[in-house]
Amino acid sequence: MSALFDAWQHSPTHRRVWALAAPMILSNISVPLVALVDSAVVGHLPHAYQLAAVAVGASLYTLLTWAMGFLRMGTTGFAAQAAGRDDGGALRQVLLQGLLLGGGLALLLILVALPFGNLALSLMQPSAALDQLARGYFQIRLFGLPAALASYALIGWLLGTQNARGPLAILLTTNLLNVALDLLFVLGLHWGVAGAAWASVIAEWSGALLGLWWARRALRRYAGQVDWPALRRWLSWRPLLAVNRDIFIRTLALQAVFFLITVQGTRLGDATVAANALLLNGLLLTAHALDGLAHAVEALCGHALGARDRDALRRSLVVAGGWSLLASLGFALFFLVAGQGFIQLQTDIATVRETAYEYLPYLALLPLVAVWSYLLDGLFIGATRAREMRDAMLLAVALSLPLAWLLQGLGNHGLWLAFLCFMGLRSLCLAAYAHYLSRHDLWFGPGDRQQAARARP
Repeated sequence: MSALFDAWQHSPTHRRVWALAAPMILSNISVPLVALVDSAVVGHLPHAYQLAAVAVGASLYTLLTWAMGFLRMGTTGFAAQAAGRDDGGALRQVLLQGLLLGGGLALLLILVALPFGNLALSLMQPSAALDQLARGYFQIRLFGLPAALASYALIGWLLGTQNARGPLAILLTTNLLNVALDLLFVLGLHWGVAGAAWASVIAEWSGALLGLWWARRALRRYAGQVDWPALRRWLSWRPLLAVNRDIFIRTLALQAVFFLITVQGTRLGDATVAANALLLNGLLLTAHALDGLAHAVEALCGHALGARDRDALRRSLVVAGGWSLLASLGFALFFLVAGQGFIQLQTDIATVRETAYEYLPYLALLPLVAVWSYLLDGLFIGATRAREMRDAMLLAVALSLPLAWLLQGLGNHGLWLAFLCFMGLRSLCLAAYAHYLSRHDLWFGPGDRQQAARARP
């Protein structure tokens, strides 16, 4: 306990954590705020199926893009460790590999997106009006897919270099522009659901172009050149692809859980799927804010591992963990006290409001249950320990699915109870892997232990 208390009292670590976390929290919160604005703008149109169409179409697009989240997470870990070694050549190679990988995956996803969308909508069995609007929204959003994946790689790389201002500028520009265009296209020009989709496409391309400018600026601090022949060798790609493969499987499993929530909610009616979408906006708001602290953990822990500094690794975890707990308590209190106002801001459709009010207690519990998985994800990403992240997620999903099946009779209550259990199991499985690696002194690797011990101040 004394070691934990000493780590918490280390003022420089508090400053380093917040120097990274504060800009990332601001930028991350802007992401779910866009979903909130989409819901608020479309939610004030006359029909519930219009709001449900944005929820369903956005969930299909998010399933594709978030499944590619490894582009950010994998890039962050390798960039952080290269920055810890002050290796400018490796930083350039990681950035270029991330952008090339993102471009190739975008082309592949566009080819499979339309049959995927058709299959997904047939599984949901939506009403005819909802199906038509959701399909159109999803198809328009595909025009922004290459830019979205490029932004993932750029944000991850900038964060790995402990540059939080770049991601802040990218995300704020993207999302504020999205909000402005949303209001213009939907309310001003009366483009309806399609207007919300086009607003997102234009904003995504603007953010990607800005990200390229920030990356060029950040590289001036690091001497080095791209090893072009290495980019043609499989060995130079294998570490990044191995980590990205495992993060992809992990992210796909997570997105499958959210997709199943949408599918099951759709089967319970338009009002239920719309209400669940509003509540999940609250979870996204919480997750993106808490992820700001997790992003600080990624950068600081990756840097500490690159520099072989055990004490810095421990201090970063303790400080970020303490602040994450306090923040999750704040969010839980907010949803308990002001949850109805949060729902009212998003829609004035009475049936959707009343349905959402009933399930607010579940939303209030989620931050307290989920916060630990966000924090531990940051540790594993910084350490490029993607295999453990993958296995923990698959184990949590495997344990949760039978429980969800047993709770089907409780309707939407059973759905939310199963989701709470899944998030709790996710945290427990990650904690078990982290304990194993710490107990066996595996974070630094067997060849680095003596050097890490000499690095202690």
